[in-house]
Amino acid sequence: MIAAPEIPSEFPYPQDTDTRFSSDTDFSEDPDGRSAISVKGKGGKKGKKAAGEKGKGGKGAGRINGHHQENGMENMMLFEVVKMGRSAMQSVVDDWIESYKHDRDVALLDLINFFIQCSGCKGVVSGEMFRNMQNSEIIRRMTEEFDEDSGDYPLTIAGPQWKKFKTSFCEFIAVLVRQCQYSIIYDEYMMDTVISLLTGLSDSQVRAFRHTSTLAAMKLMTALVNVALNLSINMDNTQRQYESERNKVVAKRANDRLELLLQKRKELQENQDEIENMMNAIFKGVFVHRYRDSIAEIRAICIEEIGVWMKLYSDAFLNDSYLKYVGWTMHDKQGEVRLKCLTALQGLYYNRELNTRLELFTSRFKDRIVSMTLDKEYDVAVQAIKLLTLVLHSTDEVLSPEDCESVYHLVYSAHRPVAIAAGEFLYKKLFSQREPEEEGVPKRRGRQSLNANLIKTTVFFFLESELHEHAAYLVDSLWECGAELLKDWECMTSLLLDDPLPGEEALTDRQETALIEIMLCTLRQAAECHPPVGRGTGKRVMTAKEKKAQLDDRTRMTELFAVSLPPLLAKYTVDSEKVTNLLQLPQFFDLEIYTTGRLEKHLEALLRQIREIVEKHTDTEVLEACSKTYHALCNEEFTIFNRVDIARSQLLDELVDKFNRLLEDFLQEGEEVDEDDAYQILSTLKRITAFHNAHDLSQWDLFTSNFKLLNTGIENGDMPEQIVIHSLQCTHYVILWHLAKLSEGGSRKEDMVTLRKQMRAFCMMCQRYLTNVNTAVKEQAFTILCDVLLIFSHQMVSGGREHLEPLVYSPEDSLQSELLSFILNHVFIDQDDDTNSTDGQQDDEAGKIEALHKRRNLLAAYCKLIIYCVVEMKTGADIFKQYMRYYNDYGDIIKETMSKTRQIDKIQCAKTLILSLQQLFNEMLSELGHSFDRSSSSFCGIKELARRFSLTFGLDQVKTRDAIAMLHKDGIEFAFKEPSPQGEGNPPLHLAFLDILSEFSSKLMRQDKRTVHMYLERFMTFQMALQREDCWLPLISYRNSLQAGGDDDTMSVMSGYSSRGSSVRSKKIKPTAAATAAAVASAAAAKRKLPEEESSSSSEVWQQSMQTPVMMPSPHLTSTAMREPKRGREDSYMGVYPLPHEQQQAHQHPHHHPQTPQHHQTPMDYNSQVTWMLAQRQQEEARQQQERAMNYAKLRTNLQHAIRRGTGLMEEDEEPIVEDVMMSSEGRMDDLNEGMDFDTMDIDLPPSKNRRERSELKPDYFDPASIMDESVLGVSMF
Repeated sequence: MIAAPEIPSEFPYPQDTDTRFSSDTDFSEDPDGRSAISVKGKGGKKGKKAAGEKGKGGKGAGRINGHHQENGMENMMLFEVVKMGRSAMQSVVDDWIESYKHDRDVALLDLINFFIQCSGCKGVVSGEMFRNMQNSEIIRRMTEEFDEDSGDYPLTIAGPQWKKFKTSFCEFIAVLVRQCQYSIIYDEYMMDTVISLLTGLSDSQVRAFRHTSTLAAMKLMTALVNVALNLSINMDNTQRQYESERNKVVAKRANDRLELLLQKRKELQENQDEIENMMNAIFKGVFVHRYRDSIAEIRAICIEEIGVWMKLYSDAFLNDSYLKYVGWTMHDKQGEVRLKCLTALQGLYYNRELNTRLELFTSRFKDRIVSMTLDKEYDVAVQAIKLLTLVLHSTDEVLSPEDCESVYHLVYSAHRPVAIAAGEFLYKKLFSQREPEEEGVPKRRGRQSLNANLIKTTVFFFLESELHEHAAYLVDSLWECGAELLKDWECMTSLLLDDPLPGEEALTDRQETALIEIMLCTLRQAAECHPPVGRGTGKRVMTAKEKKAQLDDRTRMTELFAVSLPPLLAKYTVDSEKVTNLLQLPQFFDLEIYTTGRLEKHLEALLRQIREIVEKHTDTEVLEACSKTYHALCNEEFTIFNRVDIARSQLLDELVDKFNRLLEDFLQEGEEVDEDDAYQILSTLKRITAFHNAHDLSQWDLFTSNFKLLNTGIENGDMPEQIVIHSLQCTHYVILWHLAKLSEGGSRKEDMVTLRKQMRAFCMMCQRYLTNVNTAVKEQAFTILCDVLLIFSHQMVSGGREHLEPLVYSPEDSLQSELLSFILNHVFIDQDDDTNSTDGQQDDEAGKIEALHKRRNLLAAYCKLIIYCVVEMKTGADIFKQYMRYYNDYGDIIKETMSKTRQIDKIQCAKTLILSLQQLFNEMLSELGHSFDRSSSSFCGIKELARRFSLTFGLDQVKTRDAIAMLHKDGIEFAFKEPSPQGEGNPPLHLAFLDILSEFSSKLMRQDKRTVHMYLERFMTFQMALQREDCWLPLISYRNSLQAGGDDDTMSVMSGYSSRGSSVRSKKIKPTAAATAAAVASAAAAKRKLPEEESSSSSEVWQQSMQTPVMMPSPHLTSTAMREPKRGREDSYMGVYPLPHEQQQAHQHPHHHPQTPQHHQTPMDYNSQVTWMLAQRQQEEARQQQERAMNYAKLRTNLQHAIRRGTGLMEEDEEPIVEDVMMSSEGRMDDLNEGMDFDTMDIDLPPSKNRRERSELKPDYFDPASIMDESVLGVSMF
C-alpha cells in the first residue's frame, strides 16, 4: 500500500510540480530523492544471475524469469516475449503471477529487469542489488551501463521487429493489472515496488528511461482507473443491495446477509482507498512532472492518457483540477502535443452527459480552441474544427457569430481535410434546423421540396461570404456531409425555371448566377469524383461502390438536363456568364442516353440553342464554351455523332464564307476602314478562332486569308488591334493543326514543304509585329512567336519523330536580339511605368495584379526558350542580372531558370552568371564613373547579387568544381582586361570587380584555390603585389580569399620568410608556443569570417594580412612552431610586411620615393628593403604576438567555461566543444555555405546519444516557457 509506513520515509511523493536537475550529463545525483527505494528482499531468496550469466542454465533453467515453464519456452525473458508480440499475453501474465506466488522477490526482480530492458539498457539488476541498494543507486548503476553508441531504444527503433513492441508493451501492463486486481495489487509490495521504480526512472536524465517509464506509468494508471471504476460500480451495487435488504420488514430481513453486505462494502472501500493512493502517487510523481517534459513524445503520452482517465472515470477525473492540464498544454509548441489535447477533448464533448461539467473549461479555453483552427499544423487545425463541431452539436449558445465566421471561411482552404471539416461545421450550423418529412405525406419535389430553402441558404452563404470567386471549393467542402442536398438537381432547375410560389420571393439575377455556378460544380464533382484543382493529392482508385454511384449520377443528370438544358439556355441566352456555365453541362453527360432514352428531339433543341448563342455573342469565353460543347458532342463512339457533325459543319461553312467575303471587301477598301465592316470581320474572326482551338478547320484554308490580313496590317499600319490579335491566334492554330496531322505519320513531302514555308513566313510576320505601336499586339506576337520557336525547335524530333527534322527552325541572332529587347522593355519595368491597362484601371489593385501576371507569363515564355536551348544561354545574363531588383515579382521564375540551365550545362551557366555581373559592373561604371565609391548602393547591390548567385551552387563542391573554376577565370580576365586610363602604375579599370568575384571564393575546392591564385598572378605585375592603397584593396581581398584554406590547416601568417629573413628573425626573437598558437588561431578565425564581415572591416584585415609576391611560385606554408624553412636563395620565398599605419604616415610624406615601389626596381633592392622593414618591426611584432597569445588563451578559457556552464559538459568531454563553437560562430545558418571554407565543417563526429541528450535536455527544460507560449504562463485557470 502506498501509504505504508516504510514507503514515505524513502519514497516521498512530492506535492508540488517543481522538478530540479543538476546537469544534463551528470548522473551521479538524485536531486529530489524520488528515486529512493525502500523495498528489501523479505524471503532471503537469491536474485537473478549477473549479466554475464544470463540464460546459461543454473538455477534459472526451465523457468521464465525465474518461474517454471508450462509452454515449452526455456529461459525466455519477459522482454523477449513481449518483443515477439505474442497474442496470448494473458498466459504470459498468468505464468508471472504463478512465479510471484512462488517467490515474489524473484518475480519482482524479473519485472524490474523487464522495464530496464524495455528502455534499451543492457544492464541487469541482480538479486544482490535488489536487496541491498536503493532505487536511486540502482538507476545510477543502470545509467552507467547504458549503451551510449546509439540513441535508439525499443520505443523508437524502426523496423518490422519493433513495429508492434509499443502495443505489446502497453497490453502487458494492462493485462498484468487486470489479472492482479483482486489480490496481488493490494499486498503492499508489488505495486509499491513497481510505482517506486517507474517514478525514479521517469525522473532520469536519460531519455530512454524517461520515455519508457512514463509510458509504463501512464498505462499503469489507466489500468488502475479501470480497476477503480469496477470497484466504484461494485460499491454502488453493494450499497443498493444493502439498502434494499435493510428496508425489508423485520420478519423478512436477513441480518447475516446485511452483515455480509456491510463487510463487503467495507472491503471495497478499503480497496478503493488503496487504488486512489496508488493513482495519486503516479499522478503526482510522474504526470505532474512529465506533462512538461522537454520531449514532445513524452508530453503527448501524458495528455493522451489523462484524456482516457477523464472519459473512463469522469466522476473522479472530470473536474477543473485535471482539465486545466489539457487547457494549458493546448499552448504547446509541438503540433503532436496540441493534437493529443484536441483528441482528448473530443472524447469528452462527444458525450452530451458530460457537457455540464465542461462549461467552465469551455468558457475559459474556447478562444484558444477557435484560434487553433488556423494552426500551422493541418492535422491540428482539422481536429480543432471537429472539436468545435462537437461543441456546436452540444450547445448552440457557446460559440458567438464571430467564432463561427472564423471557421466558415476555411471551407475555401486549399487543404482538403481542413475544408471538409469546416464544411461539416457549416452544414451543421446552417442546416441543423431542417424540417423532418411527415410520414404518409407524398414527397414534395422541385421548389416545393424541403431542400429548396437549404439550397437558397447555400446560395446566400456563397454570395454573402465574399471570400472566394469559385463555388467548386465550397461544393467540395460540403460534398461528404451534404451530397444528398447538392445532388438535388431537380430542385435547382425548378428554382431557375418555375415561377415562384405565392408569397415566395423570387431569386435575383445575382442569386441565379450563383445557383447556376453551384449547380455546374455539383455536376462536375459527381461526374469526375475528384476534388477541384489545388486540392487533390493525386488520382485515387475508386471502389466498385463509388464507380456504380458515379454511373448512376451521370445517368440521372443526363436524363434530367437533356430535357431542361435547352429551356435554360433559351431563358438566359443573352446573359454571357450564365450561358457560359450552362454550356459546360453537356461535357458530363452520358451521350448514349440521347439514343437509348429517345431524347433526339431535345438534342436538336440543344443544337439550335447553341447555334443561336454563337450568332448572338462575341465574347471569347462564350464562344470557347460553345466550341467545347460541340467537341464533347462530336464523339464518334456515339450514334449522335453524324447529327452533331452536320450541324457543326453547316455553322462553320457559313462562318468561313462570311469571313472570306468580308475580308475581300475589307481589303479592297484600302486605307479607309469602315467601322461596321471592321466589327463584322472581328466578330466573325473571333468565332472562327474560338472553334479552331478545338476543331480542325484545315479544309477551309484559313492561312492564306489570315496572312493577307496580317500583311495588310503591316503595310497600312492602321489595322484594329483586336483584328490583328485574333488573326495571329487563328494563324497559329492553323500551323499547329497542320503539324498535328504530319506528326501522325504517312504525310506527303509536299505537305512538309508547305508547312515549313508557312511556319517561317509566320515567324517573320510575328517578328515584324514586335515593333508594332500597340502593346497588346506586340505581346500577342511575342507569346505566339515563343510558342512556335519552342514547338519547332530541335526537341520536336525526339520520341520517334525523326521524319519532322526538316521542320526544325533555329532563330537567327537578329530575332534573338529582338526577343530579348522586348523582355527588357516590357517586363523589367516599374509598376507605375506599366501602361498596358487601357481601361483606366492603372491605380486599381486588381488591374496591377493582372498586369503583373501578364508580365510573368511573358518572362516565363522567354525563359523556356533559354531552358530548351532555343536561344543562346548567354542571353540569360540580361535576365539573371535582374534577380535582386525584381525578386518579389519574378524571383521564382529567374531562380528556376538558373537551376534548369545549370542542369543542362554547368560551365556555360557559370559563364552566364559572371557575364550578368560584368554587365551590371559596366553599367555602374557608365553611371558613376571610374572613381566610384565601393560603399555605394550600386556596388553593394552587385556584391549582394553575387552572394545570391553563390548560394545557388549549393554545398557539393565536387559537382560544381569546373563551373566555379571557369567563373573565376572569366572574372579575373575581365578585371585585368582594361588598363587604367590614368596610365601605368594605377589599378586596372575593372579591378574592383575582384571584390565581387571574392563572393565565389568559398565555393572553390582547396586545391583549386591555389590554381586560381596562380592564374591570377599571371595578370599581376611585380609592383601590384606591393601596393597598399585603397584602390588596390579589391586585389588584396581577392587574394586573401584564395589563400584562406588554400594550404595546410596549420598555415601560419608568420611563414614564408626567405632564408635571410628567417635567420634575422631567429636571431632577434624566437616565437613561443603560445605566440604560434595565437597566430594559428588568428589564421583560423580569418578563415571562418563571412564575406560580409571581411568587407565591413576590410582595411584592418588587409593591413594585417601577409601577401604573396607574384614573381615566384607559391610554396606550401607551414607553421614555424613545427619546422624551420630550409630553402636555398634561388627558390626562396619573400614575405612582404607593410609598415604599421603610424610608421607609414611618418615615412611616406618626407620620403616618398623610397616608399613607393618603382617599376624598374631590382630584386636586390627589393630584398634589402624587406630586410630593413623586418629589422624595424621585430620589437613591435613580439609585443603584438604576446598580446594575441594572452588574449587567445583568455578567450579560449572563457569560451570553454561558458559552454560547459550552458550545456553541462563534463570536464573530460571535449568533443562537442568543437561542434558547439563551430556552430555558434556562424551567426546566420542560412548563409553557412558562404563561409570562407570552414575547416570545422569537415569534422565528422561519431553519433552519440549523450550529445543528443545535451541538445535536448537544457537545464531549464522543466520551465513551461520551453514548451508553451507566454500567454499561458503565470495565468491561473479558474
